[in-house]
Amino acid sequence: MFRLAVGQAPAELDDLDDRLDWLRTALVQATKQGADLLLLPELFGCGYNIGDALRSRAEPLNGRTFDAVSALSKDFGLAIHYGFAELCDGTLFNATACTSPKGRLLSHQRKLAIPPGFEQSYFTPGHGCSVFELGGLRMATLICYDAEFPETVRHVASLGAQLVLVPTALGNGWPSVARKMMPTRAFENGVYLAYANWAGTQNGMTFLGESVLATPDGQDGVQAGSEADILVAEIDTRRVEAAQRRLPYLIDRENLNLSDGG
Repeated sequence: MFRLAVGQAPAELDDLDDRLDWLRTALVQATKQGADLLLLPELFGCGYNIGDALRSRAEPLNGRTFDAVSALSKDFGLAIHYGFAELCDGTLFNATACTSPKGRLLSHQRKLAIPPGFEQSYFTPGHGCSVFELGGLRMATLICYDAEFPETVRHVASLGAQLVLVPTALGNGWPSVARKMMPTRAFENGVYLAYANWAGTQNGMTFLGESVLATPDGQDGVQAGSEADILVAEIDTRRVEAAQRRLPYLIDRENLNLSDGG
């Protein structure tokens, strides 16, 4: 049985070394509970609400943050999925990477849709989604706003993803996204969806917290409160298979006739 840890990190840690210290503590807790993968929030490597510092803290995929996280993956023997500001050929992307338990790169994803607000002043949209596998579980990544579109979650579910990983930086003015929208995305596709948010306040922005692991069958998942926390829960692919048999949306959508008949 695959075990997933969702890390709700404290937003007030402004220095990478401080965030890595918190990460080491989180990894101790996650490994004690048998986790196979730890999911961290959006832009964990640099911090989210940091304005122009995004440019100076941006780094290539194989930069300092990757080296540090890769070493921790090897030390603790589990995969780590984190967000960072990626600088590639002079262009800035809101990106994620996932390291394997041996410290190798498992996946790399760039945010597809840049939401209204400060992000549009810095980031260029990415393109495309892919599915990767760990421990027999098929996963895909969507970053924050990306997962608010029904089309994106349905797309990766159609590619075969059984678990959708969503690092986020959700402010406290949007509770319905964590409480209602993300569980709905999981249910309407018959997949697990893990939503990892920040906790606390950073430079005047207060995050909601309330990270969640939503289930494929609409049953109650696991949800954090407003404080920093580590959630650990099992991912049972049999529940994905059962949910998609019971409500075959992914198959029956192909038979929808949406023309007006004219």
